[in-house]
Amino acid sequence: MREIIISFLVVVFVLATQSCGDKEPTGPNTPTDSFDRGALLTDIADNVIIPGYSRYATDVTNLDLTANIFANNPTTDGLFQIKIDFRKAYLTWQRVSMFEIGKAESLALRNNTNIFPTNVSEIEANMVLGDYNLALPSKIDEQGFPALDYLLYGTAESELEVLEYFINNDNAKIYLTDLTSRLASLANEVRNDWTSGYRETFIENDGSSATSSLNKLVNDYLFYYEKFLRAGKVGIPAGVFSGNPLPNKVEGLYSETNSKFLFLAGLSGSKEFFLGSSSYSDEIGESLKSYIEYLDQDGNNLSGRILAQFDVIQSKANGLEDNFVQQIEMDNVKMLETYDELQKNVILLKVDMLQTLNIKVDFVDADGD
Repeated sequence: MREIIISFLVVVFVLATQSCGDKEPTGPNTPTDSFDRGALLTDIADNVIIPGYSRYATDVTNLDLTANIFANNPTTDGLFQIKIDFRKAYLTWQRVSMFEIGKAESLALRNNTNIFPTNVSEIEANMVLGDYNLALPSKIDEQGFPALDYLLYGTAESELEVLEYFINNDNAKIYLTDLTSRLASLANEVRNDWTSGYRETFIENDGSSATSSLNKLVNDYLFYYEKFLRAGKVGIPAGVFSGNPLPNKVEGLYSETNSKFLFLAGLSGSKEFFLGSSSYSDEIGESLKSYIEYLDQDGNNLSGRILAQFDVIQSKANGLEDNFVQQIEMDNVKMLETYDELQKNVILLKVDMLQTLNIKVDFVDADGD
């Protein structure tokens, strides 16, 4: 109940502060301050988003190649390699999931990549019938990394039994490669769009209206942090919104040891975006941090407080078990404590940062939090 009250007050405060005294920009490309938003967008595109999508597209394409090799000749070594490539691509995905803008938005990339828990009964029905269309909106929970997690880890108790499952199930091999092929196709389409024109469109839209690149991107970032990182990876399985723990809703449910690493990758990606840095680029330029510091004339040290809270979250999460199911069942208090620390940054990001940047929230989170 306290989380619901806190979040309600956050929303009320945001709406109140943004409705009192705010002036709309005079035009779609009229900034409300003299900060160079074009330079900020250029650095975000070149140092964070494009390197991130390029690495993700490479990793998921390699996963697709490995899956096809395995499907053509299922072996112990092949299963071992596909699990390695699966984990690598899944971790890389966490660092670009927040950038639901441009082609990623029109493709609903996140919904087609990482809706969990996956729908096991429908996956099994798809394989039995051999007739399905993964492009349909109704199929979002039957594909992506969670579906691969089930196929590679959840179809049998032991690795040898999983191997036998694929050896004896041609439809499973087809479904496996259909999943990886779709992931690779979507990733490459988004990456190619960024490198063949959308980068320039993104940078040129450097105003401060609700539809400007920065305003949309910041909202996408906040939506990801609140809905997917805080709630999806921690709050929902820990039972924050249901009153009872739901360990069957963790990310990486079947692989069992990936939950914590997937969360930490998403957390690191969120912090890196704020800093304007990337694990896949050595360049650091303008960022949300530098923009906030430019506007922070009162010595509030907002950027420092946000970064300090990221560090607190990291420290709290480091103490969790690799398997979140095990953590929830053994000591769910630690999961709830991690959620509480994530929630503190919701207030700093969604209230203080947005007010400083003069950006309005463009989404309503209706999951009860």
